[in-house]
Amino acid sequence: MKKLLIVDDSETVLNIFKDALKNAPEIEALYAESYNEAMRIIRLNPDQIHAAILDYNLPDAPKGEVIALANSNNIPTVVLTGSLNKDTRNIILKKNVIDFILKNDPNSIRSALDSANKALKNYDTTVLIADDSKLSRELIKMSLETIHLNIMEATNGQEALDLVLSDEHNISLLITDYEMPEIDGLDLTFTLREKFSKAQLGIIAMSGAEDEETISKFLKLGANDFVHKPPVPNEIITTVNANLELLSLFEQVQELANKDFLTGAYNRRHFFDTGEAIFLKAKRKDLPLSVAMLDIDKFKIINDTYGHDVGDIAIKEVKTILETTLRRSDLFARFGGEEFCILLEGVSLEDVQMLFEKIRTKFEKNTIHTKDTSVSYTVSIGVVYGMADSLEALVNLSDEALYFAKEHGRNQVKINTHTI
Repeated sequence: MKKLLIVDDSETVLNIFKDALKNAPEIEALYAESYNEAMRIIRLNPDQIHAAILDYNLPDAPKGEVIALANSNNIPTVVLTGSLNKDTRNIILKKNVIDFILKNDPNSIRSALDSANKALKNYDTTVLIADDSKLSRELIKMSLETIHLNIMEATNGQEALDLVLSDEHNISLLITDYEMPEIDGLDLTFTLREKFSKAQLGIIAMSGAEDEETISKFLKLGANDFVHKPPVPNEIITTVNANLELLSLFEQVQELANKDFLTGAYNRRHFFDTGEAIFLKAKRKDLPLSVAMLDIDKFKIINDTYGHDVGDIAIKEVKTILETTLRRSDLFARFGGEEFCILLEGVSLEDVQMLFEKIRTKFEKNTIHTKDTSVSYTVSIGVVYGMADSLEALVNLSDEALYFAKEHGRNQVKINTHTI
């Protein structure tokens, strides 16, 4: 969990932040209304505050003194200010800040949180520097460590290739020199682009060469960006931030494509794209899988009686209960309407029986409270345990088990075993 310090003398602003962060369990927000409170919180959490959103003008620090406080404790900072005249802007620009945002509309709070989230994300982002010059690597490393990125180093192209291809490092961005032993930067870029798209891996090329042909070659072979050696600190930080922002946008687009709009759960497409790898691994190792189809009982009656808004709440509740009951590694998706599909690996038949009975019981005992009414409903669950010729075949078998549960009284779990 990351700690975010928010300092503002307006109780209204702090309440807006509190409301906005209700659904961000990965962030622990620490709130202060003055410079002195902020200083006390920082002292109580030495080296534990990962980012800060700071009001420029505080009653006991009217000229941005709180920014210097954050800077002295190496805390990435977003500045909120009610006005941005020339003098204020010049003071802020001389400080080490990620962003400065005008408090002129409700969207400014969202913008501040977005900027802070980018800073928080850096702590979990790994950048690889590939260069045979130790001095060059050190200069870049020192610059990037100021924005709290995780840095890895490679002394030649082959070492860089091995590190990127390794499953354990999860490298997001590569900064590669042109001239290196074993594999040069151009060949490294070409090889990596055959395996990773620009949405999966960012590549920034470097060279001391001034000719436009070198730059053109790198960009044609798939580099995202180019900097001249030796890059000055501000240039490398700006270039890296811009490319990480691009990767984040790619990730957001992918997330939108893979998620159901109503519930935020994964959709059918993502289930099969991700589930296929799980299926193939299990089949290769001759291990059983469990696929379940869950459906809300008599959902049409809920819609007809209480309206589609309550029906939508009922569907969202399915996602909430599954999310809080299943393991993080389990895969589930909304297949459409009131139907959800679940894929489990590494679970015994006995545990499968216990798990889905637990889920069924949770729905049976659950009541949704809305402004105008309270609604209770049950679910039916069809499960197949074992292996089939394809993931689609397992899904179809779970659908058959669900049909049986529906036809034989609803509010029950039907489990079938299947082998090939």
